[in-house]
Amino acid sequence: MITAIALLHVEVAAIPETAQAIADIDQVSEVYSVTGDWELVAMVRVREHDEIADVVTGRIAKVPGVSGTHTMIAFRAYSTGDLDRLWGVGFEDAEGV
Repeated sequence: MITAIALLHVEVAAIPETAQAIADIDQVSEVYSVTGDWELVAMVRVREHDEIADVVTGRIAKVPGVSGTHTMIAFRAYSTGDLDRLWGVGFEDAEGV
């Protein structure tokens, strides 16, 4: 499996709807809203390198609200731990809030 990280410029007012539309693309495993120079980060997982262009330029870049993309291809994963467990640290205490 090939992993690509797509950094996305998105119209700020459209972030929730744009993020959901991107998350609904089959080859997108996760979408994160982030701080910094980009508004969203999408994790793209495909079987062939050619599919990256199909997904990023053919689908993600055409989602309303997306104004720019920058894509990086991952060479190797060094952490294979449970990402939900790692990203969710502290949220189990906030459930009743």
